[in-house]
Amino acid sequence: MRYRVYIVDIVILTCLFLFSLFFAFEFVDFSTHPIEDAAMIMRYAEHFANGDGIVWNIGEPPVDGATDFLFMVAVGLLVKAGLSVEFATRFLGFSSHLLTVGLVYFSLRKLFNAPLLIAVGTSAFVTVGPGFYHVIAYFGTTFFALSACVSWLIALFIIQNGEDRRSALLFALSSLVTGLIRPEGVFLTGFMLLAIIFIKGWKNSRHAISSYFGVFLLLGGAYLVWRWQYFGYPLPNPYYKKGGGLIYLDSLSISYLNAVFLCMPLIPAFIAGLFFAKTFRKTVGFLIPILGFVTLFILLVNDMNIRARFQYVVLPLASMVWWSLTEGLRDHLRISDVSCLKMQQRMFYSALIVMFLGSAIKLEYDIWHVQYYYDGKYAVAVVLSEYHDRELRIATSEAGLLPLYSRLRSMDTWGLNDKWIAHNGGISGEYLENFDPHIIMFHAYFSPLVSSDRNDAWNVMTIKLKNFAEKNGYILAASFGENPYDTEYYYVRPDFPESAEIVQSIREVEYYSGITGAKFTNYAPCLDP
Repeated sequence: MRYRVYIVDIVILTCLFLFSLFFAFEFVDFSTHPIEDAAMIMRYAEHFANGDGIVWNIGEPPVDGATDFLFMVAVGLLVKAGLSVEFATRFLGFSSHLLTVGLVYFSLRKLFNAPLLIAVGTSAFVTVGPGFYHVIAYFGTTFFALSACVSWLIALFIIQNGEDRRSALLFALSSLVTGLIRPEGVFLTGFMLLAIIFIKGWKNSRHAISSYFGVFLLLGGAYLVWRWQYFGYPLPNPYYKKGGGLIYLDSLSISYLNAVFLCMPLIPAFIAGLFFAKTFRKTVGFLIPILGFVTLFILLVNDMNIRARFQYVVLPLASMVWWSLTEGLRDHLRISDVSCLKMQQRMFYSALIVMFLGSAIKLEYDIWHVQYYYDGKYAVAVVLSEYHDRELRIATSEAGLLPLYSRLRSMDTWGLNDKWIAHNGGISGEYLENFDPHIIMFHAYFSPLVSSDRNDAWNVMTIKLKNFAEKNGYILAASFGENPYDTEYYYVRPDFPESAEIVQSIREVEYYSGITGAKFTNYAPCLDP
């Protein structure tokens, strides 16, 4: 896999990175704290960095609530090296996004001989997509995308130039890394292998097949045996809570819709590729990993799929190949060889390309640009952090910001980070009583002013928490909400020395929505504890 890198490529890549930096610091707000799910991974990373193992609470048995396993490990290693968990998380996400932009350029220029304008414009298109918005939320989305793009680049090399033992082994090892970052990476790279087989045939894919299965059986198998022994279950804990072996058609429809919005300007190239014999087989092959991966989400509920982060990887994957699928159309229009065109024709087609890619970049920015706001849970977590050495315990359905920044021993009442809850169908009064929380917090679709007639699993959980708190005499410190139909409850047990002080501190917090930025109202009757 050797390519000559010319000075012009170095200059262009430098300009692309500078553009990415300009866009990030000019149009993206990096002042916010983590989003809920990202904060969970950061809690694991801190515990791992401090030598406490991959645990939710220090001293408890291991649990894999961090579905981004290798990302969590990488963050933990940087924290152990002396970086803050916030800087380490964003550094990995930011640098991964920049490198992904570079891979898109490299793929188009070196594998598919795309014109400079096409390669630069497509790379800029990826830059302004949702990647940086996942970075500012502290998600590991771009880290996973980078690894997947490396695997895809090697697979494309095999498709374009034929396989050899070295490229086949590199593809297998890269695929393993992608699968270690997130479990669905195993399926994604498996679909990439199917793309190689479909386009090249079984005979011309034998090294890729043997290397892939050899690496996954030996190294992947050893990892699976280790994690099964270490965690007690083969899959990350959230998969047992969010999947359960059921089919979620609504998740499938959302997954496909997200993929459409992510790749909208590129879709015509895939459609055109299907209409010409020269590109039909390649188009179908390139669609296998994209459509196969998007379809996987029929097996999971769509919770916390912020800014299509679960499907984001299909954007750079599609961007790396779309130009090659227009070859049949370009031949039909007799514009395949730009060097043969007259200067006026070149200028005309260049203007069309600039207008198309410029519009695509603007559309991508308009679709995915988002503003995150300070979340009231972060403010309460800072208040509670003053009591982290008092051995207080909090049971919460919002197991991100509160556990990370309060540093209290925490129970995730929904079960993403609790093996017992995830494998026993939900929380029980007895389990909650054994934990004996000082503080109970949950996100409810009711308030002291209105009730809820919802009968879903989330509402069942929140009613259990509310009933437990009221039965055991907890003080209702707050029911914060933008309206009384969507609130965040805080109950505090009255029988410990800091109780009254914590109740008063929670009531005095200026509580805002992390989604809209609106200031919340406390719908709880503020009686003295």
